[in-house]
This record gives sequence, C-alpha cells and structure tokens, in this order.
Amino acid sequence: MSASTSSGTTDALGPDEGPGAGPGAELLAALLDGMDTALCAFDADGTITHWNREAERILGWSAQEAVGRPGFAGWAVRRADAGEVQARLMAAMDGGGRRVHEFALLRKDGGRVLVRTQSAGVRGADGKPAGVYCAFGEVHAQIDLERSIALSEALFEDASWGVVLVDADLRPTVVNAHAARALGGGRTTLLGRPLGELIAQGVEDLEGALQHVLAEGAPPAPAELWVTLRTAEGGRRRCWRSGFLRLASPLTEEPVPLGVGWLFQDVTSEKLVAQEADRVRFRSNQLHRASRSASECEDPMEAATSHLDYALAGFADHALVDLVVGERLVRAAATPSGEPGPCLPVAGGGIPLRYAAGHPALQAMDRTGSVRADAGAGQEAGVWAAERQWPGDSVHALCAVLRSRGRTLGVVTFLRSAHRSAFERPDAAYAESVAARVAAAVDLAQVLAPPR
Repeated sequence: MSASTSSGTTDALGPDEGPGAGPGAELLAALLDGMDTALCAFDADGTITHWNREAERILGWSAQEAVGRPGFAGWAVRRADAGEVQARLMAAMDGGGRRVHEFALLRKDGGRVLVRTQSAGVRGADGKPAGVYCAFGEVHAQIDLERSIALSEALFEDASWGVVLVDADLRPTVVNAHAARALGGGRTTLLGRPLGELIAQGVEDLEGALQHVLAEGAPPAPAELWVTLRTAEGGRRRCWRSGFLRLASPLTEEPVPLGVGWLFQDVTSEKLVAQEADRVRFRSNQLHRASRSASECEDPMEAATSHLDYALAGFADHALVDLVVGERLVRAAATPSGEPGPCLPVAGGGIPLRYAAGHPALQAMDRTGSVRADAGAGQEAGVWAAERQWPGDSVHALCAVLRSRGRTLGVVTFLRSAHRSAFERPDAAYAESVAARVAAAVDLAQVLAPPR
C-alpha cells in the first residue's frame, strides 16, 4: 500500500465503526473489497473488525468467519505462535509509523502461507490509540514486485546497453545513461524530442520498427539498424542491435499500449570488422580467380584486362589503363563510359592524353604510388570528370602506378560514381595489388611485341 492509501484507510477504519455505522459504510466496504492488498483491522482489544476480499482470497476465510474473532489464534495462526504474532501486530498501536513483519498464516484448508505485513495504529476522535490496521500479501508476490522495481532501476541506471522508453507519439519519455551517451545528449534534454532531431539518416527505419511494435507486438529477434547521428562535428554513423517490447498498462481490462521499450547495443566496431573481413576474403578470392584466368590467356594484354575485370567486381565502376609512350601517357585499355562492361583495348590507340599538370595520374607517377581524388562539394561531377578525361559519372578516383622490373610502365585508374563511397586506404592497398599484376602482364606484352 502507498502512504496515501494507508493514511486514508487509517481514517476510515476506526475500530469502533461497523457496518451501517454511517452513510459512508457502503463506500468503505466497496473500497476495502476493491483493494489489491489484503487488509484487516483490530480494535484496541485485538478483535477483528474488518476483513476484505483479498484477505479472503489469500487465506480462504470469509469476512463473516473472520470479523469478531479475538485475533488469529487457533484459526489463522497456530496456537503456539498466536501470542507472539498478536503482540507484534498490536505493538503498532502504541508506536508511530508502520511496522513490517513476516508471518506464517494458516489457510482455511490447513495450508500455510508466508505473508509480509505492514501494520499501523489507528487513533480515535480523542486522539487515543483505538486499534490497528494490517495490510498483508504473500511474500513471493512482494518479492516479485520488488524484483520488478529493482530491475527497472538497474536498467535505467547501471545497464551496459541503451534503454529508451518511447511513447505512442514515438518520442522518448525515459532514457538511461548509456542511451543518452549513445544519442549524444543528456537524460533530460532528450525527453520529448522527435527522433528525427537526433538521427540524420536511418530514422525512418527506426520509427517504422517502433510503429510495427505498437501495432503488432515485439519482433521475434533483434534487428540491426544503421543510423547517422547528428553531432557538432557532423554525421556519425553507428550500427545498433535493437530489441523492442510493447508496453501495455496492467491496470486496464483491455491492453492499452503505453509505448515501446527499446533496448540497443552499439555493435558498430564488430560490424565494421566483420565487413572488412568479408571484403578482404572476397578480394583475395577475386585476385586468385583473376590469376587463374590470366594464366590461360595467350595474349599478355588480354591477361592484363582480365585482371581488371575481376578487380572491378564490387570495387569500382570504371577502369582505365594509361601506358607510357615516350614522355607522354597513351590510353591503352578502358571499360565503356556508359553501361558497365569489360575492360578492352582502346581501338586506334596511340594518341597522347592531354593531362593537365597536377592530374591524379601524373601525381601517381611522380610519387610512384597511389593517389585518391574526389569531386569537390561545390563542383559539378560531370565537369570535374570531363576536365580529367574520365567518364562523366565519375566522382571518386584512385590512380595506382604500374611498376615492373624497376620501371614505371603507366597508370591504372579506378573510378566510382556517386552511388558509391569514396576510396579509402584499404582500397588503395587492393588497387596496388591489382596494379602489380597488371604491370607484369603489360611488361610481358611489351617484351613480346615485335620491334617497330
């Protein structure tokens, strides 16, 4: 019982009052019988004056059988224990506040039940002790309640994963410390704010999952959601393994959804590690397949383009091969500039490329390494690509130098369109591995070529 309920009941349960003692008797009886807690009252002599339905449910004794009995001796408590139980209960009449005890009571069928009691004194109109009221419940039910409360407090204080309660409008109502850190705010500053203010990308997927839970219930397994958080430094991409629970009020006859409990863990690091492992495994397999395919080619230049065809899968949209002829670069092979296709020798090649100073391909030759380049945010992609004599949809470039037997033979350029991400360091390492194989094939082709 809450403190407010306890004080209200104390005022209503004067042990001198009985059924029909006033116009509020029917209301008092209805309130007592509607309580979820078992409740009984004793007058100053220890005689039972009130007994509600929950007490009858727990012990099996009806109000007619209980009211008027001089304490619990011989029917609700073993006679050997009755004196101690009665003394401890009635001690609350003279002391202030509530007393909490645990007793083994007897059911009407002879069984025993361990109960936890809260008792407090009742004072009459003259302010003198007039009796005691006692609220009690089965210990296991009390322990279950305490466990639930303890679990809730632990989740919102010490949990090592994020916990967010979201209302029916999909706005956070409770956020634990872990979730607040993950979302980039304070536990109170995040409350009531739309999720779209916190998440730049991926909020549609998250809100869709929450709406599904509200309508259909919790999904059978956790879901992995990729989101981009809004931060002062810009977007921060994270992967959250999320579980959802629909929250319904236990106090209504029909289940009324109160919102959704959202629990999540940040698994970005392990997902990135797994993705990188998959990428390395795939690229290693592609290099192996390319080497086997190239070994069956009679023409070394066909072997070179075969290496590029395998390298393009999942890596880039276009590949260009520029070879050194004299002091200039000449386009020797390329993929189609429109739809994807194989890398083929350029028909009618031999015309030098007019690369401007600072072109990424020239930089790669000067550095004897790889160079990455991207279209600027304010630049039109088509213009940027045209200035560098690349296909018009190119926005990301990676140039790797072709080296064999200590000589620079040319440059291979990989290009990505806007639907792909920019090249990164691991991509440069892979491009250099491909370039080494292409360079060996090109070198062999030049050795075997008839003298001009």
